[in-house]
Amino acid sequence: MATPDTARYLATAIDIVLRAGDLQMKSFGRDFRVDMKGAIDLVTEVDIEVEQMCRAVVAERFPSHAILAEELGGLPDATAGTSEYCWIFDPIDGTTNYAHGLPIFCAALALEIRGRVEIAAIYDPTRRELFTAERGGGAFLNGCRMAVSKAEHLLDAVLVTGFPYDIHQNPGNILGLFGAFISRARAVRRLGSAALDMCYVAAGRLDGFWEASLRPWDVAAGALLVEEAGGRVCGMDGSRFAPRAGHVVAANRALLPPMLELIAEFRRDRSLNGTP
Repeated sequence: MATPDTARYLATAIDIVLRAGDLQMKSFGRDFRVDMKGAIDLVTEVDIEVEQMCRAVVAERFPSHAILAEELGGLPDATAGTSEYCWIFDPIDGTTNYAHGLPIFCAALALEIRGRVEIAAIYDPTRRELFTAERGGGAFLNGCRMAVSKAEHLLDAVLVTGFPYDIHQNPGNILGLFGAFISRARAVRRLGSAALDMCYVAAGRLDGFWEASLRPWDVAAGALLVEEAGGRVCGMDGSRFAPRAGHVVAANRALLPPMLELIAEFRRDRSLNGTP
């Protein structure tokens, strides 16, 4: 049940991601600075501008709260390890898409309270779609309640995944599992935004999602959306989901077990073959 505090937190999350969308669209398709964080990992000046905005809003409204975000470092010294409240933010989830003019990106924000995500807001400015959730209160798309799909078998499922930025170093494992799912599912998509992938699972547009080598800002908000839409979320090994674990499977309740079984089967086969 919503309280005055949680209502204020959700309103702040919505405010931030909507502002983020305005900043993203202001520069989308135009010239802006793009730097390299790794061999294929990009960061734009818009990522930085959006994250600075988020930090300023949180600092003004909730000065004792911590922030964990992608571009400007982790928890500030003043609150690191002491605050029970941590905002987890991705200023542009889908930066590579954004930098290439591909309209599949979003801003994703979650509020973690005493180690558990309680509030989530994700905004896709190109479609003007706002995904929100409050623990125990359901998940919504532009104010309308969402629900995960009713697909019961992998053969009937359209799945989605992503590839890590270090895929060039060990492509066999990632592509091998990708191929295993392709051979069992109706289709597998790769959109380039883990946060939107999970939004689409929550909305019933896609039936299941898996990915490894993720960061908390990639999945914290999306996981709550899936859970509040009636789905299930866990680690790729079946463990309890944790945003900082770096791996996730999200699906409706019928599909999660066969997805986990396929992942375990793939890993067993590689182990028996002596493949790392």
